[in-house]
Amino acid sequence: MMKDIEEVLVSREQISEMVKRLGRRISEDYAGKELVLVGVLKGGFIFLADLMREISIPVDMDFIAVSSYGESTRSSGVVRIIKDIDLDVVGKHVLIVEDLVDTGLTLRHLKDLFNTRGPKSVKICTAFDKPSRRKVEIEVEYNGIEVPDKFIVGYGLDYAGRYRNLPDVCTLKEEVYAKKH
Repeated sequence: MMKDIEEVLVSREQISEMVKRLGRRISEDYAGKELVLVGVLKGGFIFLADLMREISIPVDMDFIAVSSYGESTRSSGVVRIIKDIDLDVVGKHVLIVEDLVDTGLTLRHLKDLFNTRGPKSVKICTAFDKPSRRKVEIEVEYNGIEVPDKFIVGYGLDYAGRYRNLPDVCTLKEEVYAKKH
């Protein structure tokens, strides 16, 4: 697996500091409020688990699974809900927890979807952000680390289902994903 990696872009130590910073901020911002964390599967589960442990206020959580990439390195722009949340979010604050904001298309769709369900607020928290790839305007209220426009894997981020288990965020050698397309 390591032979496919070009470089470590964000170390596990940098990730840990980022998660602690976001956890403190979220705890302060939502103190005394009913907060539901909605993890976007599959990539967001590692970040969500780490983030929850850094939040010092009571939270509820659930997962939503969507697809817009498949085995491609580019978003199709078509967002399919594969698994919806089970919780009722009426009157609660919803924080969508995502591993990476890229084009913004998936998160725009999710934010619009949750806003139809009667929450007090819907905000976005991402571990990694690629603003250079945005196709739509979207506000990311809790932004972890900005990354360059390179194909990254690790810490939940994958290519064709692989590399999620790497503890650091790494760039993938182009020949690994170029040979499939």
